[in-house]
Amino acid sequence: MTRMKRTTISVGLTAACLLASSLAPIVSYAEHTRFWRQTDYNEFEKGTAKGVALRSDGKLMPAPKFTSFSDPNVAYLWALRLDSKERLYAAGGSDAKVMRFDDAGKPTTVFESSELAAQAIVFDSHDNLYVGTSPDGKVYKVTPEGAKSVFFEPKTKYIWALAADSRGAIFVATGDKGEIFVVTPDGKGQLFYQSDERHARSLALDSRENLLIGTDPDGLVLRVEVLRKGAQTAPQAGASFVLHETNKKEVTSLLVDSHGNLYAGAIGEKQRTSAAVAPSYVVTGPAPATATPAITTGNATISIQATATPQTPITYPYLPSTTGGAEIVKLSPDGSPESLWISRDDLVFSIDQSPAGKLLLGTGNKGAIIQVEGNNRFSDIATTASAQVTSLISAPGGKIFAATANPGKIFALGPGYETGGTFESDTFDARIFSHWGRLSWWGENGATSGKVAFYVRSGNTSSPEKNWSAWAGPYKSGSETVDCPPARFVQWKAVFLDSDHGGAPTISWVSLAYQPKNVAPVIDDVVVQDSGIRVQGFGPSAGGGPSAPTPVQLHTPQRPGVPFSASPGPDSMNKSSHIDVPPQGFADRGYQSVLWSAHDDNDDDLLYAVYYRGENEKNWRLLKDKLTQRYYSWDTSTMPDGAYYLKIVATDSPSNPSSAALTAERESDRFEIANTPPRIEHLRTAQASPTVHVTFDAVSSSGVIAHAQYSLDAGDWQVAFPVGLLSDATSEKYEFQLEGLTPGEHTVAVQVSDRYDNSTSAKVTFTVHP
Repeated sequence: MTRMKRTTISVGLTAACLLASSLAPIVSYAEHTRFWRQTDYNEFEKGTAKGVALRSDGKLMPAPKFTSFSDPNVAYLWALRLDSKERLYAAGGSDAKVMRFDDAGKPTTVFESSELAAQAIVFDSHDNLYVGTSPDGKVYKVTPEGAKSVFFEPKTKYIWALAADSRGAIFVATGDKGEIFVVTPDGKGQLFYQSDERHARSLALDSRENLLIGTDPDGLVLRVEVLRKGAQTAPQAGASFVLHETNKKEVTSLLVDSHGNLYAGAIGEKQRTSAAVAPSYVVTGPAPATATPAITTGNATISIQATATPQTPITYPYLPSTTGGAEIVKLSPDGSPESLWISRDDLVFSIDQSPAGKLLLGTGNKGAIIQVEGNNRFSDIATTASAQVTSLISAPGGKIFAATANPGKIFALGPGYETGGTFESDTFDARIFSHWGRLSWWGENGATSGKVAFYVRSGNTSSPEKNWSAWAGPYKSGSETVDCPPARFVQWKAVFLDSDHGGAPTISWVSLAYQPKNVAPVIDDVVVQDSGIRVQGFGPSAGGGPSAPTPVQLHTPQRPGVPFSASPGPDSMNKSSHIDVPPQGFADRGYQSVLWSAHDDNDDDLLYAVYYRGENEKNWRLLKDKLTQRYYSWDTSTMPDGAYYLKIVATDSPSNPSSAALTAERESDRFEIANTPPRIEHLRTAQASPTVHVTFDAVSSSGVIAHAQYSLDAGDWQVAFPVGLLSDATSEKYEFQLEGLTPGEHTVAVQVSDRYDNSTSAKVTFTVHP
């Protein structure tokens, strides 16, 4: 029999798999109409939103207005503040710099120094501006008239945050000793609180003007009671208390709302070692004219490589590049914590509240602004062209300003919603040339009655920018038949037209009907099994057969990359799926088996027929038809010995009208049927005392002789080799000797087998003379 490359199927399957076996009847489907439906966050996330927000529960809605406010041409911005006249200030770098912006976004530099970064800024009640710089930083004071002076030198490596109380005291959070200093309006500073942490990373004041501190590396939120005796007397630290230990390493931002709730944003995985190092911060930007060769931060040294060229890209140690995700925790006035938002990928650098009281997060490293809705929902409401959103601040009139890094820009968020925001879906691959039908969608607040317009286009390339059809539409009613040319790929676009009347519309799901052109099934491979193997489903067949499976190997018709079970199509949810359980093999003499693999790109149900013909015959004869399984076994005892071929024919008629049904066929390799056993001829003995010589010939009409053995006086079988040692012919001569026989009558039996395990035996009786 001709052999092909095969793969062994495991036959040890559980009863659960048996219940789901494809041996059960398969449901037929009479048509090909399918639906491409998008309804959840992961599906919509693959699309492109412009002025459209995607909520975590899978709803599309207009985003707040988002516009570019100013591009001050700096590498990064770190902090935003408003003075009492509601003018916007931003701190950042390359060189430490603070800028004031007019209503048109034009910047005016109000502070600049040789330090690498202006890390933190704050105003007192008299509009004096305080600027904290890093590394080896200072606190500068800039009066409303523009006079600049060094206000306080903490003699520490970093100044991370500043906070001002109602009496003009300035709190200074530093690293890398975790010290918080307090400075009175006259510039006299002293240590206020020594934490056990390496860095006092963020500051805020609660409603009683107690100091709130976010730390690194244990991610603590601390409250320190502030004891005040007089306007010119430095406040003293009272009792300290850990309000919460976050699951993250570094608390980057703190916010207290009007109801006394405290929000903490924390990032990074906590260190498993006891040695804490400074936060790992990098920003790529233009080099200053002069730069420190290296900065040592705790146990880490950050090299700064600068040349004389002012625009050489270098690395600065200020913007968090920490990995490990982020978490937002809400602490109620009674101290109870609640985790509001967790991300494995995004980092949170700033927190603020929208005019509607919703929490806004400035994140990296995708430069997105996220709105936390409550009830475990959040929305991506804006995405900048920068890598990180480093600061958010509320401005009059319901506007939110956002500062970014990489590069440093300022954007304005709100008030109101975007008009004409668009959302383009990801392209859909139907895999087959298809006709497009009805586009349907559902949402709230007028999404199906004119507030949203849909467009659809199609093409035959994976990129919609390469010679696709023009956008067809608009479609506004919630369900309309699209006018797109048949093609393989398709895409839809939603345009939000009206967000001001009756609330902003939302889109919950979008569905497009399509019908692929019917294509013929494909038979991937056909493999005829070794003879003497019967294939059937698990357990004895209804027509009888072996009562228990014989542990034999069953070979699958499988080619590289083609599974035994055809893979489901792109719209497999439209059909009841079934599991194809590999069939069981039984040793059953005289049976021949064939297995094949096939698939249909339409995911149609298939029927199979098996045909055969002799090697020198022209006509195919039907062996079995109307098969649903991809294997067949038959008794070959009624077929003459000889060489044969099989042909497997597949049809998708169960899923198509007879006029549209298509077929495919594939022939097997040549195989042989051989049920006639070999013959034993000229079995003789000859005595040459004390040895007896035995000779015989083995002849096969079906194939080469494979094996021979003999038994003396009903003893154990002994292997006999042919003359010449090799068994590779249809006729072999055998000779062997029997030694040490006792006088008297003896019987020797011989048995020969061909390559198909057909066997025969013969015996001869002889007498040994003394």
